[in-house]
Amino acid sequence: MACWLYEALLLFAVALLATLLFSVATQMRNALQHRQWLTAFLAVVLGIYCSWFWARGQTLPMKTWRIAIVDRHGRRLTQGRAALRYVYCSMWVLPPLLIAQGRFAGWDLAVVFSGWVAVWALLSRFHPQQQFWHDAWAGTRLVDASVLAPRPASETITA
Repeated sequence: MACWLYEALLLFAVALLATLLFSVATQMRNALQHRQWLTAFLAVVLGIYCSWFWARGQTLPMKTWRIAIVDRHGRRLTQGRAALRYVYCSMWVLPPLLIAQGRFAGWDLAVVFSGWVAVWALLSRFHPQQQFWHDAWAGTRLVDASVLAPRPASETITA
């Protein structure tokens, strides 16, 4: 979960920069203007960020905690499988947002969201390999980074 919180911090920064870019490009005058378009734009930007790094094996927080992501056969993810995992990862946030849709705000929304995250995380205990369901559905799994094959010399950076 520490890796997840670190990832959330980085995603917040990415979303903040993307929102600034969107706001300047569309000349937003207030937060409600173009809200649906901004939400879609952020979903695409975050999807690109996640699938890009997952296809390379790790995001920065995953490197910090020495976690890697691979497919069922232990290979690096294809860009398509990484994007599919991103779609399935929406199960962490979409249900509470759909439930709350206009009915909750502020702390109430935080409680609904936190409750769902706790329930969704606990549901991994019902999976035979104790993995999260979005990984099972996407055909991916988190592993110790030491099991990844070293990068070919053509992919390494030389100084």
